[in-house]
Amino acid sequence: MSDAAPAIPADLSFEDALSRLETIVSRLESGQAPLEESITLYEEGARLKAHCEARLKAAQLRVEKIVVGADGQAKGVQAAEFG
Repeated sequence: MSDAAPAIPADLSFEDALSRLETIVSRLESGQAPLEESITLYEEGARLKAHCEARLKAAQLRVEKIVVGADGQAKGVQAAEFG
């Protein structure tokens, strides 16, 4: 079977994970990787995709919107709604 791809560090930034994922996609799309390497790259890519999605979800939960009262003054914050 294929060699195990390296684990994704939990503290890997979204930008670094996305950059690595783009590199993997380019390598796979080129068709130059041997079959075993392609499988390993695909597995790593799937983990990177999940990592990026988790980072985005965490960021989404941290985003808040300022609630402005009728007098135009900020009166607090509430969770932002997406989608």
